[in-house]
Amino acid sequence: MIMIMMIIRVVTTPQRLDVLADMSKSEKVVPTSLAFVDIAGLVAGASKGEGLGNKFLANIRECDAIVHVVRCFEDANIVHVDGSVDPLRDIDTINLELILSDIEQIERTLQRAKKGKQSDQQKLLAGALERIFEALNSDKPARFVELDPDEELAVKSLGLLTKKPVIYAANVIDTDLSAGL
Repeated sequence: MIMIMMIIRVVTTPQRLDVLADMSKSEKVVPTSLAFVDIAGLVAGASKGEGLGNKFLANIRECDAIVHVVRCFEDANIVHVDGSVDPLRDIDTINLELILSDIEQIERTLQRAKKGKQSDQQKLLAGALERIFEALNSDKPARFVELDPDEELAVKSLGLLTKKPVIYAANVIDTDLSAGL
């Protein structure tokens, strides 16, 4: 199986920064760049190794945020992996796979933490993970669980997939976009 990853770097030009700074009345302008990593699509069962499975999930784990591009158009020439276009189903499929991956990781971490004597830091982590685990089992992503700053720091090293911020981008046909659909 071959995995294709495409990295797109976006750099804001000084001219655009000046326009944005004027619009927002910014006191200071700091140039930056943004890298998008295009990773092949996730399929149902990825958390159990289906499709690109764990390799796909490991690539997501290395990202700071997720831009989930959701197909919202019909085209008989482009086959959908599930046989039909249903953006909400596709979002639910991805979210479920990310949740299942996080549940598995939290279970392993909690099992290791229960062996032997726990430090205060391990107890803090275990408490936060138990709350996150409960949310995940209710189909809620980890990013919706309120944690204090110490818990956030303790959990951060796990790279939980559902803790990452998500942007949903609708992939539509240009004519639908121009028609306001």
